[in-house]
Amino acid sequence: MPAVEELSAKDVGPHPLLAFLQSQPKKALSRLYQRPSSCLCIFRLLGPLERQIVMNILWLDASIPASTMSSWVVREGKKEYDQALIELSRIDVLVNSATELTLSATFKTSLRQAITGGGSTGSFGVPLPGHSEHPTPSIATLDTYALEKWESILHYMVSSGTGLPSAKPSAGVEFLLERSGLMAKAREMTSSQITSTGFQFLLHTPHDQLWALLLQYLEMSEERKTDIVEVISFLFMLSTMELGKEYSVDTLTKAQEHMLSDLRDYGLVWQRKATPRRFSPTRLATTLTSSLPPLPTATGAGGAGDSKGEGFIVLETNYRIYAYTDNPLQTAVLNLFINLKSRFPNLVVGSITRDSVKRALMNGITADQIISYLTTHAHPQMRKNKPLIPVTVQDQIRLWELEKNRVKSDEGYLYTSFASLADYEYVLKHGRELGVILWESAARRCFFTSVEGHASIRLFIERSGQNQQPNRG
Repeated sequence: MPAVEELSAKDVGPHPLLAFLQSQPKKALSRLYQRPSSCLCIFRLLGPLERQIVMNILWLDASIPASTMSSWVVREGKKEYDQALIELSRIDVLVNSATELTLSATFKTSLRQAITGGGSTGSFGVPLPGHSEHPTPSIATLDTYALEKWESILHYMVSSGTGLPSAKPSAGVEFLLERSGLMAKAREMTSSQITSTGFQFLLHTPHDQLWALLLQYLEMSEERKTDIVEVISFLFMLSTMELGKEYSVDTLTKAQEHMLSDLRDYGLVWQRKATPRRFSPTRLATTLTSSLPPLPTATGAGGAGDSKGEGFIVLETNYRIYAYTDNPLQTAVLNLFINLKSRFPNLVVGSITRDSVKRALMNGITADQIISYLTTHAHPQMRKNKPLIPVTVQDQIRLWELEKNRVKSDEGYLYTSFASLADYEYVLKHGRELGVILWESAARRCFFTSVEGHASIRLFIERSGQNQQPNRG
């Protein structure tokens, strides 16, 4: 068994879906693990160390002594090994006692079946042959459909922040964006506007964006009293299907059939019409639990983007940016933190300025997110540079962020004009005990309290017989 630290060296954080599964009751997890496709997908989502632990005991008919497993672990990797056991136990994959280790019976049986191909549960979907009148859609057709659907959602978010016209998505998509905190309706406006969280969302990778929305979808399903096991298992089923094939609707449950209309709006599923008896998963669906890019071309915001290993941005040390793209969504995302100067066929020219970065910071985008976006989408020619992003540009972007954070504003009350230093210190001491003092100046005999602490300070002054009039600030 290789050294544990070699497996855990990669800085790969746990998948957000695993945290959601930890919150589910063991009975629901047991039902989920009855489907081989679900167990295979969960295995894919595990970290490299967790996967190796599972594989080392998957084919054992009896439990393995905990001391035997731990003896294979180098001393430096003991902490990571113990944490991996805890993570597996939390999702009920591993039965971890003080003396023995074994996989849960249901998970072991289903994962074995998924690997060996045995059984006929249909958890991987039932493929259908092509029809002469309605042939199976090509992969190019599915990619185009998924790309248009996904980019329309992101473009709607970007356009709401810039005032540019954009096609409005379905009511279900708009509701999901609002529930996710990515968009919100102002009191005086009827249409939704992008939030600070939404701006940050645009700079994430498409895989992270997709799972952020799907996790919110899962939480909404729980609120609607939908069988969460059916919802999760259908997402897992889609991720194990073959791109470019059609599958039967007849084997789906009622809850899963209802999901098809929502997943069509997100671009995960293609159907010839609204109520057919067959459907095709798109690349967005088949890559849900894999490391492959969810979209075929480099066109999304923050990674809805380029083909793997490619990019379109060239950044010079004078802060000038050349973006080799004609995609309106990519241009709109760049406009969040650069000043656009010129547009040509397949080329956008702009520059990073103090005002453009301040505008981005005001929208909730951080300096690290800007630098990360520029790094992720750097042109192949630019990747020859060491470092990839000029240090002067990185430092200046961070300095502009520090400049913004240098002054902090708080709403509260200013207490001044104390009759004596003793009175000032007496009241100030009480405010410190309450933890409501935001600022103080002994030389000027004044201090500033939070709004929440004003009532307590005011009552204390009245009881002590002082006549103090605070000023609202």
